[in-house]
Amino acid sequence: MPGLGVLPINAFVLHAAQPVVVDTGSSTPDKDFVAELGRVLDPADVRWIWITHPDRDHTGGLWRLLDAAPEARIVTTFLGVGLMSCEWEVPMDRVFLLNPGQKLDVGDRMLVGFRPPLFDNPSTVGVFDSASGALFSSDCFGAPLPSAELATGDDARAIGAVLPEAQLLWAAADSPWIHAIDPEKYTATIDPIRTFDPSGIYSTHLPPAVGMNDQLFDTIADAPNATAFVGPDQQALEAMLAGFQP
Repeated sequence: MPGLGVLPINAFVLHAAQPVVVDTGSSTPDKDFVAELGRVLDPADVRWIWITHPDRDHTGGLWRLLDAAPEARIVTTFLGVGLMSCEWEVPMDRVFLLNPGQKLDVGDRMLVGFRPPLFDNPSTVGVFDSASGALFSSDCFGAPLPSAELATGDDARAIGAVLPEAQLLWAAADSPWIHAIDPEKYTATIDPIRTFDPSGIYSTHLPPAVGMNDQLFDTIADAPNATAFVGPDQQALEAMLAGFQP
């Protein structure tokens, strides 16, 4: 993201009795999600594809994965189906509608749907794994990072002191409504997620964060006070283009 940093885009696998894939990456031509997934488990074994929300950085491998995993069902919301239907014909017999607060039994554990405190899509539903304690937060807790090395790392603690500022930048850019909300009402949406006391926080846009609960929750609690994000204008774009390699 020119001028902002490198934004991670993650997808996740839960090795449950009925294997679960959480999001399916981006859709740029150089990505082969199913092939990458095959390094972790046989795509044909996937039973659930939990789409935290249907933005294209979460659904890039969805269609090919549905072909590769004939018994898999898409976990999404009614609105999520509607948004995806703008681009392709969603196979409704393979959809499982789940709202925040509802649970999904995947054989050896229950997955709990929740609304993350920060989100950029009204169909967003995060995942809490009751067995491992892992919390999959979709866009919430994300951050553009100073380097590709940090963005592709496996430990958010390695990011260091720049992380809170980067997370507040992402909060302001990805959830601009945060500046118009009553701070007390917003704080009330964070407290229930804190009570999960997750063993790790797994954001689509941050390396895995283990042992960082207090820091991450305290940072996003401050999001209403973050500087409002204003993106580059045409003059800035022309300057960036002039600096690109041919």
